[in-house]
Amino acid sequence: MADKVKTTAVEESQRVKELTQQAIKSEAYLYPFKGIIYFISHRSLWKPLFSKLAPTLSLGLVVTIFMFIFAYLPQAAVLAFTSGPLAAVSAALLTLSESSTIVNMLSRAFLIEEALIDTFDGALLARGCTNLVADGRQLKPGSDPIGRLGRLLKKPFARFTPKALIRYLLYLPLNFIPVVGTILFVILQGKRNGPTAHARYFQLKEYNKTQRDEHVERNRAAYTSFGVAAFLLEMVPVVSLAFSFTNTVGAALWAADIETQRTTAPSLREQAKKAE
Repeated sequence: MADKVKTTAVEESQRVKELTQQAIKSEAYLYPFKGIIYFISHRSLWKPLFSKLAPTLSLGLVVTIFMFIFAYLPQAAVLAFTSGPLAAVSAALLTLSESSTIVNMLSRAFLIEEALIDTFDGALLARGCTNLVADGRQLKPGSDPIGRLGRLLKKPFARFTPKALIRYLLYLPLNFIPVVGTILFVILQGKRNGPTAHARYFQLKEYNKTQRDEHVERNRAAYTSFGVAAFLLEMVPVVSLAFSFTNTVGAALWAADIETQRTTAPSLREQAKKAE
């Protein structure tokens, strides 16, 4: 029995090591930060964010007040056993991050869905992926990527379902385990959220469920690392809404690079054959 446990532990640690190496090699975790830089430097991409700023900030204020009234004290009591004198501060930070996550989930489902799609498509247009975007919506002439966006032909993002919130609440107690629990919580959220960032891309590519699952599985480490970086940014109170849009830009930049690699690889093979 002890040998089996030891073998399983070794195999699992080896798998974690391989996935970590793949994640680092993929550099997918950099795209959320590339998205911030690209968003800041392309003012036309700001329009969808500003159009939803007031209602989302109002939602954030209501949710944050509600969470501090009903969730802060119970969490502070539990954290008193694990964090000692820092329980009050830890509970406040936890409540703020929970509020940000809940606001993010609700706003994505009810307020900013189409604004995020516009941001994703606009970033793809800015990177020259016109043919890809044209498969999912009507396009107008012009140079402004957001101004070119016409009527949507396809809507990829699923509406809010209790399942996502329930899963989040089930993972939430992990935060009461110092350090290790929080790290595990973030990784699990990143593993789930990573592929979701490319929901629009998968639909524009007209992937069926099997193709989508195969693509995600082949790039599991990359998607998890992207999801972890994006989730950490969206946990930041107050500015989590802005990071939702910059993460969307980052996902679009990643999709554009995938398309570039797919179009350049065949031509490079052809050049190599001619050289032979």
